[in-house]
Amino acid sequence: MPHPAPRRRWLLDGARDTIPMMVGAAPFGVIFGTLAVAAGLPPAAAAAMSLLVFAGSSQFIAVSLVSAGAALPVIWLTTFVVNLRHALYSATLLPYARSWPAAWRWPLSFWLTDETFAVVEHRFRQGEAAGGQWYWLGSSVAMYGNWQLWTLVGIGLGRSVPGLARLGLDFAMVATFAAIVAPQLKKRPTLAAAATAGAVALAARGLPYKLDLMLAALAGVAAGMLTETMQKRSQP
Repeated sequence: MPHPAPRRRWLLDGARDTIPMMVGAAPFGVIFGTLAVAAGLPPAAAAAMSLLVFAGSSQFIAVSLVSAGAALPVIWLTTFVVNLRHALYSATLLPYARSWPAAWRWPLSFWLTDETFAVVEHRFRQGEAAGGQWYWLGSSVAMYGNWQLWTLVGIGLGRSVPGLARLGLDFAMVATFAAIVAPQLKKRPTLAAAATAGAVALAARGLPYKLDLMLAALAGVAAGMLTETMQKRSQP
């Protein structure tokens, strides 16, 4: 077992390297809180969603579907499909985490967000796998706490400042995802997934119940996995 000092350093390194992502996610959390309240969710339910779901894009979609009066099966299926991209994240990180005990892998899989994946995958790709689970934990806890904090701020502001959700702060979500995706586009599977998802989203734009996002997510994941499989088969 590593000495406590390296463990502490790895934890702090993970949290520190995640700070730029936390800054980008802060307005995202505020907007979610305000939208959830505007959609009629009780404050406790909005806070519980961030605590138990912890998936920003899925939470936004769920809230918009709730406000549109969508049936529960539609909400469940849509959020499930949108979160399928995490299967690609898990497959990418599996070679590094395969030997870790289940007591590490299960909680870290719950905390695996777009932001934490970007930070952890970059570190592993640089060949710095030592203390990887502690580094991942530091990033995860930082992002989790950050998301809860700004969700609560958004809930409070949504109840006291009407119309806040219409100020355009949700652009922070676009900027954050662009910063995450751009460095990954050097890989063929990621490029194929991004291009396919973008094309399908544009082609299906305007479908009810956010079906355009559902179809784009499905197509993107399928394209990424197919490209990765073909790439592996072509290797000697």
